[in-house]
Amino acid sequence: MKKLEELVRPHILHLTPYSSARDEFSGSGGIFLDANENSFGSVIQEKYNRYPDPHQQKIKQKLSRIKKTAPDQIFLGNGSDEPIDLIIRLFCIPAKDNVVVMPPTYDMYSVTATLQEAEVRKVSLTEKYEIDVEEVFRRIDGNTKIIFICSPNNPTGNSFSRENILKIIGNFQGITVIDEAYMDFSDSGGFLDQINDHRNLVILQTLSKAWGLAGLRLGIAYADKEIIKLLDKIKFPYNINQATQEMVLEALEFENRKNELVRAILDQREFLENELKKLRIVEQVYPSDANFLLVRFRDAARVFQYLLDRNIIVRNRSKLVLCENSLRITAGIPEENAALIDQLKKFENEA
Repeated sequence: MKKLEELVRPHILHLTPYSSARDEFSGSGGIFLDANENSFGSVIQEKYNRYPDPHQQKIKQKLSRIKKTAPDQIFLGNGSDEPIDLIIRLFCIPAKDNVVVMPPTYDMYSVTATLQEAEVRKVSLTEKYEIDVEEVFRRIDGNTKIIFICSPNNPTGNSFSRENILKIIGNFQGITVIDEAYMDFSDSGGFLDQINDHRNLVILQTLSKAWGLAGLRLGIAYADKEIIKLLDKIKFPYNINQATQEMVLEALEFENRKNELVRAILDQREFLENELKKLRIVEQVYPSDANFLLVRFRDAARVFQYLLDRNIIVRNRSKLVLCENSLRITAGIPEENAALIDQLKKFENEA
């Protein structure tokens, strides 16, 4: 890859970051008269009158043991959307640089890049939902700063070829971001073990899916410590609130429970896949390494509306490239999945 100094926006390299009171003193005891907090306490619990740890050190220590990475290789954000936004802010000079995305994929890569006035270059997946590596390299140039890869991919559900991803990481001179939000549901192994070998690699993960903590909004970026330092430099001072930090610390003690939840979700994904394949209204159920299935129907719009009228909400992805007549269906609990299949059978009989 290019030197990091050649990839980062020049003014950020010389930016003096905001220094919070908790940056200047990080101890847990003492008389705190430094941060203009309410020293008498809060209206609900006294502990919330103080600002949270701006660097979330306790969570990073715990994650480092679970993920076998160094704490200084971890960045925590308000969902994965925050590190996505910050990575683009860090590397892309507005109206000059560009990023590559591979539709159909997670929309926020394009949305965030567009907000930052970075050009979005779209290289569609192949008909088999695989990366078109040759086309990716045809589309990049000297101003391509970031390639976004979502694997397992949303909304298609599949993991991409490891060989293809390694080819991109090893030959692209900019930053490769691999979004592994759904990796807990896959046997593919992921790329976290590659961050020590590739300084241009950023791995995104989340506690929203397998851990079931979507309401807490905690996303994670793993990368070379120099990239993490730069992300810390440009983030908001207290980006993860105290309540979230406390609940996440508690949740990380229950990794075995997380694994049980994953197994239950995989069982229900298999149930849905088997039952959906029996329906005449279904044309294809795509293989999935995620907690959802992409399903092509004969008439997805009518099926979507039929389910919606019966208070069963799925996601219509038919307007996305390569996803015509497709609905994305999350694996629910057994009762929810049974109700879905029952209504689809009724639709089929009425059609």
